Amino acid sequence: MDVHRVVVLAIGEVVGYDLQIPPQLFASAEHGGRPLYDVRVCGVDDRPVRVSSGYSALLDHGPDALDDADTVIVPGTRLPGPRRDGSLPDDVAAALARAPASARIMSICTGAYVLAAAGILNGRPATTHWAHAERFRALYPDVHLDENVLFVDDGDVLTSAGLAAGVDLCLHVVRSDHGSDVANRAARYCVVPPWRDGGQSQYIDRPISDAGAGSTAPTRAWALERLHEPLGLAALATHARMSMRTFNRRFRDETGLPPHTWLTHQRVLHARHLLEVTELTVDQIAAESGLGTAASLRKHLRAALGVSPLAYRRTFAARTEATAARRAEPAHHR
Repeated sequence: MDVHRVVVLAIGEVVGYDLQIPPQLFASAEHGGRPLYDVRVCGVDDRPVRVSSGYSALLDHGPDALDDADTVIVPGTRLPGPRRDGSLPDDVAAALARAPASARIMSICTGAYVLAAAGILNGRPATTHWAHAERFRALYPDVHLDENVLFVDDGDVLTSAGLAAGVDLCLHVVRSDHGSDVANRAARYCVVPPWRDGGQSQYIDRPISDAGAGSTAPTRAWALERLHEPLGLAALATHARMSMRTFNRRFRDETGLPPHTWLTHQRVLHARHLLEVTELTVDQIAAESGLGTAASLRKHLRAALGVSPLAYRRTFAARTEATAARRAEPAHHR
């Protein structure tokens, strides 16, 4: 069986930062020292593509690379049509049409304009950079835009907010495909956080903190080591040496989330990891993650992912076995 093929469609003038994210993140995802993704970057034709950072890139592939793509990613672009009047150039439309109907489609930042102009986002939830939300909504009223989140996963179509949110989306996809252990290793290699809390709202015209004031980051790190303990607002504020009111305000400023919501989210993430990589019972995982009871774990996991703990474990056990089997195949069978 072939490695999952990711094709990044660079549409000039492509945003350079966005363009580099998928090749780096997906190429860093590996199992047993072998890559889990074959990442290719192509253009709408065979010519070099202009990059927003002030240079042109000579790409290794033309649009024919899209013909057998399993995932297609459109990075941010300054292409005028989709961003100004909702039109899509014929060459871009033709390139997108080459992707198989089964392909997963993703965008980073203003790449969402291209997907929207192609009609791919009609009737779907999506996001883009918060600074472009008003314009996007006016051009594409049929898209259910949410500019407050870092990314939106709508199954076979996924969109991310601006720039670095592309990292969050790519790691989310790796995590969904192969589990948190693989995603965390890729994140560590790229020296990026495996998961960022909150949404875009924490970056919109908001001061980080008062001059000279402390951060809640050390307390968040402290809490992550004690998820199994009963951590309330009072305990967190005491550790941070702040009043509860000040701590709550600073925490929201820095993460975009209330402390309780952030803590619950971290506990669910930890429970997912334990379900993937351990054989602990559901009761044990509920206690270890700080969710308390199996019933509470089931409730939170179903709210977050729509599945039960045992179903989640079976899914990732099957994926791990499939990955191991694929790696064990002789090269001439792949």
